[in-house]
Amino acid sequence: MKHPANYIRRIEISSLWSGHKHIVWTLRPDVNVLSGSNGAGKSTIINRMVQHLRALPSSGEITDEGIRLGVTIDFQPSDADGIRYDIIRSFDRHFVPGDKLHQITDMRVNTELDWQLYLLQRRYLDYQVNVANRIIEMLQSNDEDVRRQAATAAATKTRFQDLVDDLFSETGKKIDRRSNELSFIQYDEHLQPYLLSSGEKQMLVILLTALCEDHQPYVLFMDEPEASLHFEWQKRLITMVRDINPNAQIILTTHSPAVIMDGWEDAVTEVSDITL
Repeated sequence: MKHPANYIRRIEISSLWSGHKHIVWTLRPDVNVLSGSNGAGKSTIINRMVQHLRALPSSGEITDEGIRLGVTIDFQPSDADGIRYDIIRSFDRHFVPGDKLHQITDMRVNTELDWQLYLLQRRYLDYQVNVANRIIEMLQSNDEDVRRQAATAAATKTRFQDLVDDLFSETGKKIDRRSNELSFIQYDEHLQPYLLSSGEKQMLVILLTALCEDHQPYVLFMDEPEASLHFEWQKRLITMVRDINPNAQIILTTHSPAVIMDGWEDAVTEVSDITL
């Protein structure tokens, strides 16, 4: 991808449900919450967008796969050839014995949330190396832009750690800040992230993904992220993600009013309002 976009301006899907629905959705650059009844097509719309982005070649032109999906995505700026994105799903299915993923990973990785954490560990290590390199460059440079970027990266990592510590404080868990890998301390005992509760794992996956985006423009897709999350965590979710990466465009589906209660009521779009 030579010219990644800053955000998605508009999505059009002409063949949803075998052509029975036509979707036209103009998106905000910050937060977009898709709401609707069960079976209205929220997850299908998200899935089509992600499938289209995966099918984009380096030129950014619509492929045969994109035509088959009936999806058109307009970027900002318009000459961008793609966009960075992450997708987080909330289903914590257990791997069954013999599952390929179960066979190729550590035996501690037993659920889909564990698998997402497993993949994020590598991104987290790479992110830390990048931040450390920028701090070294900052110490050797008089360039104000270099110094500002390094300071922002260091502050964001600390902000992430502070947020997680605050969220997990009731159970005595804190991030082990001396460890290069992501691990926790609970009442002086070391704790691996695979031993967290489903809600804790889910929140950790979301915030860690935002951190590893490293302040770059990204689209963060989330399909019903409120599953397993405490009411208060649901209320804080969007604001915390934007705090860690203010350049992320969030596109999520939800059934929970709590997700938008922290000032995001105007970001809600009903599926029926974008269906022609």
